[in-house]
Amino acid sequence: MIMVGVLLLSGRLIWVQGLDASARAQEAVAQRTVTRDIPALRGDILDRNSTTMAHSVERYDLWVNQLQVDQYRKGSKDAEVTGIDAAAQELAPVLGLSVSDTEKALTGDRGFVYLQKNVEPKVRDAALALKIPGIGADRVADRIYPAGSVGGNILGFVGADGSALAGTELSFDDELSGTDGETSYERGAGGQIIPTGKQQTTPAVDGSDLVLTVDRDLQWKAQQIVAGAVDKWGAEGGSAVVLKPSTGEVLAMAEYPSYDPNEIKQDGSEFLGNRSISNVFEPGSTGKLFTMATALEEGTATPESEYEIPYEMYFDGERIKDSHHHPDQKLTLAGVLKNSSNVGTVQVSEQLSPELRYDYLRAFGLGEPTGVQLPAESAGVVHPAEDWTGRTRYTTAFGQGYSVNALQMVSAVGTFANDGVRVQPSLISGVKGSDGTLRPLGQPESTRVVSSETAATMRALMDNDVDEDSSAAVTGYATAGKTGTAQAAEGGKETYTASFIGFAPADDPDLVVGVFVYGLDTFISGSRAAAPAFSELTTFALQNQGIAPTGVAGRELENEW
Repeated sequence: MIMVGVLLLSGRLIWVQGLDASARAQEAVAQRTVTRDIPALRGDILDRNSTTMAHSVERYDLWVNQLQVDQYRKGSKDAEVTGIDAAAQELAPVLGLSVSDTEKALTGDRGFVYLQKNVEPKVRDAALALKIPGIGADRVADRIYPAGSVGGNILGFVGADGSALAGTELSFDDELSGTDGETSYERGAGGQIIPTGKQQTTPAVDGSDLVLTVDRDLQWKAQQIVAGAVDKWGAEGGSAVVLKPSTGEVLAMAEYPSYDPNEIKQDGSEFLGNRSISNVFEPGSTGKLFTMATALEEGTATPESEYEIPYEMYFDGERIKDSHHHPDQKLTLAGVLKNSSNVGTVQVSEQLSPELRYDYLRAFGLGEPTGVQLPAESAGVVHPAEDWTGRTRYTTAFGQGYSVNALQMVSAVGTFANDGVRVQPSLISGVKGSDGTLRPLGQPESTRVVSSETAATMRALMDNDVDEDSSAAVTGYATAGKTGTAQAAEGGKETYTASFIGFAPADDPDLVVGVFVYGLDTFISGSRAAAPAFSELTTFALQNQGIAPTGVAGRELENEW
């Protein structure tokens, strides 16, 4: 029996050490090899002037293998201090902890325990410089937003684990996130790295920088102005958009209330979206612009076309009235727009088929996403013309019966400022490579909606709507625009949305600006609630972008600057 046992053991030994040696060796190596991830740093998000709006800073998670700490030795042979007690005394000041708390963290039989997370590189370097056995560090990243709440609704934010959760952080996560690396090494029974063992490291590839079209300073000012308008009128919220009509670049898209991406609450008590694209509303009187443009383009009206306008009028039994009582008027098309007459606008629209008006609304970009690639955008609702039954057939002529978002409206009005061509709005200039070159992420689409002649006529009509005494006027600049006020019903409560959209300089537009005030408890016209904010924001935007004043008064103002 002993001989049989010896033979069996010998055979097994020959098999393990001879015939199957390589496989067993590989299995042993696999069992003692540890692989750890090396997180990539997210790319920065920059404004159009390369000002940093989101940045990842290098941080480290410190950890300990408790089984190795008691091997610690420090000092000369005659005065040597050893073990966990000595290690705790050395490490505590570095971590900013008490000696007793540090000793507790170092004591135990676990091979991996976090000592402190998210420490700065200098803390990591100081801890590793002590050469305490079992102490190690993993690189992590902390996302910070230097400007706080400025642009928070555009930037979005990341979670505690670094995952993108909102805004451009989420929409462009593939460009920003980079590729994690990894390191692998062989360790002994006590968890220590085997110096002669196999070690391999694949470095992380950090994410690319994302460049926005937004101007940080203009964004900050827009947020301040919107907040002032909302607070002044006791509204629920507000938005402001500044856009370059020739390129579709969004220079500012402000919200109030907004949020600070550095301090995201987890209890759901704050709005973390972007009302400029998610909040939909009836445009109200600004929608009259599209009816007028359609009539001009189709040749059914001219600015001099005349209309008799009563305070109220019935169309196929549907009662349409103006916002304020007035005696019968005789107005041209220009007068209908300047007086913002609902009755007159419906008379203009009666020369156009519902199908034709629907096609133009869609051509202006209403009822479809803007293309800015931010999460949770609502496309609004523009029902097909065959559904324009009863009163809707007429209310759609003056901005009721369909819904839009703020960015859609600013982009649509920008069509008149850009010679009749609507350019798809864009928030992203491109991705910046490691060599500093900017790589565009495609080109925005352009759509000719009306002719150059019609666009020029609309600019003149809108310029006629903003005189020097208007609350929307901008000193030194010719300004064109239109007010809007619409009723909404939310949760059984009737509220109003007031707006003003315009562009400047009116004779050669460079900027389109829209201000929107949501959730007003009572009827407050756009000329009161939104136009003064439009004037203030447009004044700042023109100077911020270095756009020269127009006319003699404008040149005198420029000389004063």
